[in-house]
Amino acid sequence: MTRVAALVPAAGEGSRLGLGPKAFVRLAGRTLIEHAAALLVAEVEELLIAVPEGWQDEARLLVPEARVLVGGATRQQTVERLADATDAAWVVVHDAARPLTPPDVVRRVLQAAQRSGAASAVLEVADTLHDTARDAPVARDDLRAVQTPQAFARELLLQVHRSARAAGTVATDDAQLVRAAGGTVELVAGSAWSHKLTRASDLSWLEAVVRGRDTIARGRDPMEAGS
Repeated sequence: MTRVAALVPAAGEGSRLGLGPKAFVRLAGRTLIEHAAALLVAEVEELLIAVPEGWQDEARLLVPEARVLVGGATRQQTVERLADATDAAWVVVHDAARPLTPPDVVRRVLQAAQRSGAASAVLEVADTLHDTARDAPVARDDLRAVQTPQAFARELLLQVHRSARAAGTVATDDAQLVRAAGGTVELVAGSAWSHKLTRASDLSWLEAVVRGRDTIARGRDPMEAGS
């Protein structure tokens, strides 16, 4: 039995981004699924990636170390399909749309899940929040922005997905399904590097971050480099 597998649901069409399937959008010369593979392959024993129908061969060429599946109509269906395709005891679910996630976040989340069954990376909320329906501010101290990676005992993840499918429950991430089924999810520190690529402005932001990071790695001041 495989001990730990990484599941990458990357079957979305990327309609908000407008650049075709998001899995194949390039950042710093590599597609998002290549970034995901580079992050995860050293942390797990098996890597599974789901892509849109018709893109399997391209994905296999780009990420030969991964098992490539066709995703479902929704992210929720895709994750269930991925979890059903492995015999791993533990699974890490990570969105390819977070290409700069540091490896230590994956390790923290997996270690927490192995303690408590389910875990998610989260980030403290720094911005002031405002409820437009009440026209009032929202206290942010107890709020967290939910990220991936998230990790689970595979049997738990499959159980909550099957229950959600039977009940017609829809959630935007897998940790929500665990809570909806009455389970608990351990929260661990995520990273500001895990910025999610959703719109064209996010791609510009991530490209600027990569340029700045690479410039610093070469020992140069990014402000001077950009002048």
